[in-house]
Amino acid sequence: MATTTRSRTRKNASAMRMVGALLAVFREAAGLTQRALAERFFISEQQIASIEQGRRPLKPDLAEQLDEFLDTKGALSEALKYLPEVDLVPMWAEEFLDQEREAITISSYESLLVPGLLQTEEYARALFRSRVPVYDEDEIEQLVAKRLARQEILHRKVPPITSFVIWEAMLRDHLGGKEVYVEQVRHLREYSELPGLMLQVLPLGRTSHAGLAGPFVLLETPEHQRLVYVETQRGSQLVADPGEVAILNQKYAMLRTQALTVEDTRDLLDRLLGEA
Repeated sequence: MATTTRSRTRKNASAMRMVGALLAVFREAAGLTQRALAERFFISEQQIASIEQGRRPLKPDLAEQLDEFLDTKGALSEALKYLPEVDLVPMWAEEFLDQEREAITISSYESLLVPGLLQTEEYARALFRSRVPVYDEDEIEQLVAKRLARQEILHRKVPPITSFVIWEAMLRDHLGGKEVYVEQVRHLREYSELPGLMLQVLPLGRTSHAGLAGPFVLLETPEHQRLVYVETQRGSQLVADPGEVAILNQKYAMLRTQALTVEDTRDLLDRLLGEA
C-alpha cells in the first residue's frame, strides 16, 4: 500500500497500551476470543494480540469497524483522537516497523547505508546529523535510541532468520569519521557471527547488478504472508501484492548469487579492519 508523505508522528506507546487494553475489555465483554475477533475481520490473531498489548497501533478504519461490531458507542474511535503525538517515527514507516518486530524472516538489500538493524550508536548518530533539514540534538538522541531499540529482535531467544546484502560502496564511505567507520565495520564483523544472521557484501567491479533500482526489505509474517518494503526520501510503500513481492524475491535471490559468500564477506571485513 502506498502511504502518505506528510511528516506525521507515532502515538505515545503507553497511550497505545491503554487503547489496546480498552479493546481487550470490550472483546471479553462480548464473549469473544482474540482468534474469534480476528476471524470476523479477516486479520490474524497475532494482529489483535499486538494491538491489545500496545505493540501495534489501532488504525482508525479498524477502530470504526470494531466500535460497530462490539457496540461500543464509538469509544475506540474517540480514544484514538486523543492519543498524544510524541514520537518522531513517520507514519509512513509505522506499519513496516510493526511488521518488522513480528517477522519470522527478514531479507534486506541496502546500497547507500548500513541497514538500521546493523548500525552502531555512533553511526546512527552521524546518519541523523547528516539529515537536511537538520534535526536538533534532542531529536537526534531520540531517533538514535529508537534505532538501537529496533535491534532487540536480533538478540531474542528465538530471533528471526535475517539476511543482509550490502553494497561494498557503503563500506568505503567514512560517515562520521574514521573512528565511527572502524567501530561500524567491527560491529558488522561481530554481527556476522550471530545465529540465524547472514551478511553478504556485493563487491564493487561487478559487470552485473540486480539491485540498481534501489534498496528494499522482504518480510515474512508469522502467518507466512510475504511483504516487501521500499522506502524513498519522502515516503514509502509496504507491498503485499504477490506478483510484486515475487519480483523483489527474484531480485534478492539474484543479489545473493552476485554477492560474496558469508565466509568471503567476513574475510573482506577483516581486511578492511586491517587497513583502517
